[in-house]
Amino acid sequence: MEHVSAAAIIDAHGVVTGWSEGARQLTGLTSEEALGRPVRELLAEQPPPEAVAALAGTAVVRHRDGSPVALNVTACILLGDDGGPGGYVITTVPPDRAGPTLAEQAFQQASMSMSVFDTDQRYLRLNEAACMVMGVPEEILLGRHFPETVEDGTHSRGFLWHLRQVAETGRPLRYESFTGAPALNREHAWTTDMWPVRDSSGRLVGTALAAFDSTEQYWARQRLALLNEAAATIGTTLDLVRTAEELIGVMVPRFADFASVDLFDWVLGAEEAPLLSGTEIALRRVAHGSGTEGTPEAAVHLGEVDFYPPFSPPARAILEGHVILSQAGEPAFMRWVAERNARAPAGRRHRVGAHSMMAAPLRARGITLGVVVAVRIRQPDDYVADDAVFAEELASRAAVCIDNARRFARERTTALALQHNLLPRGLPGQAAVEVAHRYRPSGSQAGIGGDWFDVIPLSGGRVALVVGDVVGHGIPSSATMGRLCTAVRTLADVDLPPDELLTHLDDLVTHLAGDDNSDEVAELGATCLYSVYDPVTRRLTLAAAGHPPPALVLPDGTTQVVEMSAGPPLGVGGLPFEALEVELPEGSLVALYTDGLIEDRDRDIDHATAELCRALTAPAETLDALCDTVLKAVLPEDPSDDVALLLARTRALGADRIATWDVLPDPEHVAATRQAATEQLTAWGLDEAAFVTELVVSELVTNAIRYGAPPIQLRLIRDRTLICEVSDGSSTSPHLRRAHAYDEGGRGLLLVAQLTQRWGSRQTGSGKTIWAEQPLPPV
Repeated sequence: MEHVSAAAIIDAHGVVTGWSEGARQLTGLTSEEALGRPVRELLAEQPPPEAVAALAGTAVVRHRDGSPVALNVTACILLGDDGGPGGYVITTVPPDRAGPTLAEQAFQQASMSMSVFDTDQRYLRLNEAACMVMGVPEEILLGRHFPETVEDGTHSRGFLWHLRQVAETGRPLRYESFTGAPALNREHAWTTDMWPVRDSSGRLVGTALAAFDSTEQYWARQRLALLNEAAATIGTTLDLVRTAEELIGVMVPRFADFASVDLFDWVLGAEEAPLLSGTEIALRRVAHGSGTEGTPEAAVHLGEVDFYPPFSPPARAILEGHVILSQAGEPAFMRWVAERNARAPAGRRHRVGAHSMMAAPLRARGITLGVVVAVRIRQPDDYVADDAVFAEELASRAAVCIDNARRFARERTTALALQHNLLPRGLPGQAAVEVAHRYRPSGSQAGIGGDWFDVIPLSGGRVALVVGDVVGHGIPSSATMGRLCTAVRTLADVDLPPDELLTHLDDLVTHLAGDDNSDEVAELGATCLYSVYDPVTRRLTLAAAGHPPPALVLPDGTTQVVEMSAGPPLGVGGLPFEALEVELPEGSLVALYTDGLIEDRDRDIDHATAELCRALTAPAETLDALCDTVLKAVLPEDPSDDVALLLARTRALGADRIATWDVLPDPEHVAATRQAATEQLTAWGLDEAAFVTELVVSELVTNAIRYGAPPIQLRLIRDRTLICEVSDGSSTSPHLRRAHAYDEGGRGLLLVAQLTQRWGSRQTGSGKTIWAEQPLPPV
C-alpha cells in the first residue's frame, strides 16, 4: 500500500461525493460505504487548524478495521455556479513514501505538455510544461472543467470535442491544431495525442493527453507546400510581369504581409545586362502585393524606378548574391528607411510597423535579374534562417521562370523584327491588280511563325501573287521564310509557270533539308501558293504546294473557293504539282491567305471558310478597310497562329492598249514590221519613243527570223511602261554576250539592254518570248 495514491471529492457540506480506487485500498472502504457519509465520520482525529487553513497537511483516517492511517493530503477547491467554493478534491499519498516515483518525475519533467482529466473533462493532474502553457499553477486548474480555463473559440471547442470522444469511445486519437495558448503571445502548432485511462479492473476513469509543440515542423510543411504551389502556379505564361505577379500571389499573405518584385530595366527590354557597381542600383517595380487592400505599404508605384543605396538590404542581396535578413532596429535597416522617407512624398513613406524584412536576389543562369522583398508587419514571427533558405529556393524557381519569359520576349521581338524586315514593306508599282495586305503575328506562347506574302511584277504587264507558310515558330521559322521568299523571287524572274516554279522550289527545300547546317526546313515544313495574273487575257494561273486555295469574289457578288488540286507541302519531293487556269472578269477580288485565318483547334474549318466568304462581300471603301473587316470577322480574339492575308482586285488592259502583228520569217519583212510599230506609237501619242522602239523591234524580229522558228509574232503593250514582245516557235533562249572587235554580230541584245529599262525572255507553250520594257515619256 506504500505506492498507492488516493483521491476523494467532498461537497460544500462536507459530504463525500467521490471515491477513488486508491482511497478504497488505503481505508478498506468501498465507494458504496464511503459515498454520502460526512467526512468527519471517516477521520480518526480532527486535523490541525493550520493544515485546514493551508488545505494541506497530515490527516488521520480511520481504516475499515478500526486502525488509524496517517496520510499527507492536499485539498483543491472546486468552484460552484456562483463562483464560490462548491467542494474540494482531496488527493493523498502515504507519508512513508520517500519522494515521487520515477514515473511521477518523468511526468512532471516532460518537455511536452501533459494533462490528466476525469471522464467529465475536469483537470486531475498537470505537469510543469502544461502549467507553463496555461500560465497558471496546477492547484488553480485541478478539479476545474476544461472550458472554464480557456477562452471560447473554434480551437477550444474542437479540443473539448476530441476529449469527449476519447472518454465516450475509449479509443485513442491524435488531434492537430494551430492556435495560441493563454501564456503564449503567438500561435503555435500542436500535435496532441489523447488516450483513455483505465483502472485495474479495466473501467475507464479518465483521459490523458500529451501535446507536442510542432510549430517548426508545421512551418516546414507550410514552406514545402508553398514551394509545391510555386512550381504549379509560377510561370504558367511567358509574360514577364504576369510571372512576377504569380510570385507575389504565392508569398502574400501566407509568407509575407507585403512583397515586391523589382527588376533591372534591361530585363524588360532587349539590352544586355550591365555590370553592377557599388553605386545606387536602379530597379523598376513590376509587381507588389499586400495582405491589406490597396497595398498601403508600397512606397513605389508599379512601373516606377526605385533607387537602392549599396547598404540597403535589396542592394546587398543583389551585390552579394544571397538572401539578406533585416530586423527592425538594425542600423542599416533604419538608415535605409530614413533616407527613402526623406525623399519620398508624405503619403508614400515606409511604414515603421515593419519589424522583419528579407531580400532575395532573382538569379537565373548566372545572371541577376532583380530582387524580391518580403516584409512582415502583422505576422508576429521574425524571419529566421529557415525562412531565408525557403526564400532562396522560391526566388531561384521564380527567377528561372522570369528569365524564360525574358528570353521568350527577346526572341519574339527578334523574330518579329526579322519577319517585318523580310516581308515586303512597299509593294512594287504595277497596273495588273490593286492590292492590300495584312500580317497578324500570333499572340500565343509558341511565338512568331513563318507566314509571308509577296507581289512580284512580271513581264508583259503580268503580276505574281504569292503567299506561303513555314510551319513552326520563332527565329528558325522566320529565317526559313526569308530563304523561301528570296527563292520565289529568284525563280519568278525566270518567268516559270506556277507548277514548274513550285517544282524547283520543292527541289530547293529538299536540298536545304539534306544540308547538315540547314535541317530546320525538314523539321518545320512549308506550304506555298503561287499564282500569276495576266491583265491582257484576264487569266489567273495558279498552283499550290499543300496550301489552302484562294477565295474569289466576282463583280456580281458571287463568292467561291477555287477548287484546285493542292500538291504536297514543299520538301516532300517526287510528286508533281498541278496548275489551274481561271478566267476572271475585270474587278474580281482574289483573296490569298495562310491557314491561320481559317484553321484552329477550336473552330470548324468549313464554318470559318464560309465566314471568310461572307466577310469578303462586306461593303468597304478601300481594300485596306476590307482587310481589317475580314480579320475582325474571321479571326478569334486570341489567334493561335500567324495570319497573312493578301487581297487583289483585278484590272484588265483593253484592246486599245495592245497591238499584235504576225511576222513572216523573211528578213525583207523587218522594215514593214518596224514601220507598223512606228505608226502604232504615233496613234498612241508616243512619237518620242519611236526611235528606240524601232531599234528594239528591228533587233528582236531579226533575231527571231534568223535564230528562231515560225510562227513569229510582235506585240506592243502600252501599260505603265511600253512593252515590246517578240515570240517565236523555238525554245532556245538568247544569251547576252560581249562581241569581240572583229565579230560581225553579237551586239543586238547588248544594244537592246542598253536602250531599254529591262529585258528578258520566258518560255511559252509553243516556244519562247523575248521582251523589253522602256519607260514612257512623261505626259
